[in-house]
Amino acid sequence: MFSIFTRKKKVTTFLLKEICVDMHNHILPGLDDGSPDVETSLQLTEGLLELGYQKIISTPHILSDLYPNNPVTIAAAHKILIPEVRKLHEGYESKFAAEYMIDFEFEDLLRKREILSFGNDKYVLIEMSYLMESPNLRNVIFGLLTTGYLPVLAHPERYGYLHYKFSDYELIRDAGCDLQVNILSLIGYYGGDSQKIAEKLIDQGLISWVGTDMHHHNHLNALRKLATNKRALKYLAKIKNLKNPVLLQNF
Repeated sequence: MFSIFTRKKKVTTFLLKEICVDMHNHILPGLDDGSPDVETSLQLTEGLLELGYQKIISTPHILSDLYPNNPVTIAAAHKILIPEVRKLHEGYESKFAAEYMIDFEFEDLLRKREILSFGNDKYVLIEMSYLMESPNLRNVIFGLLTTGYLPVLAHPERYGYLHYKFSDYELIRDAGCDLQVNILSLIGYYGGDSQKIAEKLIDQGLISWVGTDMHHHNHLNALRKLATNKRALKYLAKIKNLKNPVLLQNF
């Protein structure tokens, strides 16, 4: 998985193409706080492919009245974008799921089985507010597991309230929920505290997924800088059980 180059000493170098699949981004047009239009979506998609990603799973927000997306609206945006990308990349393939805010409306969707998942193992990307932990987090994890889904908690390093009770990360993971780090956290894009927590989560072996969480060109420009950041690449190389590449087998 890693390439070893020898100069004065051996250095372990991780390449973004080794992640293979970006399973968390907001590049479908006009659905949330991500890409506003097809032109922007094309540029962001092109940027990911240039960085070495081979496949893309788009995950628009689903958040009650703010982003009231559903499988129909997300599929429609995906259907618009795909032929435009294929004009530049013949045979291009991508899929879509969603990033679900953990609230009581989500539990409603789960009861109705109106859930978008990704991968053969039916992974579901979930998130919490940055202000406070979702009181029903454990119930949602249990509900997903008992209905045949595998939960993945997005960007746990960005929830400041968990920074002060680090052991809760392990409790969440042990409850059956994977943890996904935002790759840009590894260069301090969201602040020094999030970077420290992201690195610590990797060191503790708690991270299973890496996502770009890309919304706009600022994220793309930061990703290009990350691609040559030795510290960030070193931490990516430390992830012991990275699941992103497995998704490549399911396309």
